[in-house]
Amino acid sequence: MFINSMGHYVPSARIDNDYFEKVNGLTPDWIIQRTGIYSRSKAAPGENSDSMAIAAIDDAITRLPYDVKDVDLIVAAFYAAYDTVATPAHVAQQHYQIHGAKAVYASAACSSFINGLEIIEGYFASGKATKALLICTEHNTYYSNESDPKAGHLWGDAAVAYFISKERVSENDIEILDVFTEGLGDIGKGPAGVKLRPKEDGITMPDGRDVFIHACKYMIYALNHSLEHTGLKIEDLDKLICHQANKRIVAQVAHQLDKPIDDFLNNIETLGNTGSASAALVLSQNAGNFKKGDKVALMVFGGGYSCGSFIVRF
Repeated sequence: MFINSMGHYVPSARIDNDYFEKVNGLTPDWIIQRTGIYSRSKAAPGENSDSMAIAAIDDAITRLPYDVKDVDLIVAAFYAAYDTVATPAHVAQQHYQIHGAKAVYASAACSSFINGLEIIEGYFASGKATKALLICTEHNTYYSNESDPKAGHLWGDAAVAYFISKERVSENDIEILDVFTEGLGDIGKGPAGVKLRPKEDGITMPDGRDVFIHACKYMIYALNHSLEHTGLKIEDLDKLICHQANKRIVAQVAHQLDKPIDDFLNNIETLGNTGSASAALVLSQNAGNFKKGDKVALMVFGGGYSCGSFIVRF
């Protein structure tokens, strides 16, 4: 598979740490020391996961080497939905008049984007699609409980859109070397580790320590599977990107892999945890900094639990 174009949208508003000292009593220094977050992105009034998705697609279309109407599969993969019936896949199909395309929605918490890649891989393998649009858009602040001292201060909003083809379309395409995912609902706290229950208390993380421990372990587990599948070694990778849940998780993964922290790309410091969009967002934001042949690995861990990895070559 090949990435033909990437686009993203990040709301301009930032909520700094001082705000949370007023609403849940956490000091700015406490938040920085435990999460690495200085500010987080916040959608403006009137914005939602659908509108952010369209903005990210519009960004990607500016570099797309074919007509958007050539897309025959649209996958929306995320969890903080505005509407779980008319999803961003269907909204995008209407907005761009992509007639005849399949349109589906899937969620695996913060692993959703990579699970979306794997769904596309399956459609391609079955011969039922050749060009896909993958949308990941998280409106976390729509659901977050800011007064919750365990997780209310973590969340940011953002969207990414990737156009993906079965075969190479242009010399600028980015090759996807491997996609790996695995469900981990039987591990640790499993389904109870992170919750999003809109009618109860929004996004909550009852046991952050359990999430931390398993995120560090299973992002590396997922990466090792992708390295084994591709025949690559860790030293063959030019950059690594972790799910942007906590800067301390990134530091711990770097330590366990014996890699310098400078080999990891991050945006959590200014955007917070943008959910399943986060790792793909980092890749899109840094796309112009890579040179031909560079290899980048992305690792994710999702509440529920689940993990995933994919490796690309520019």
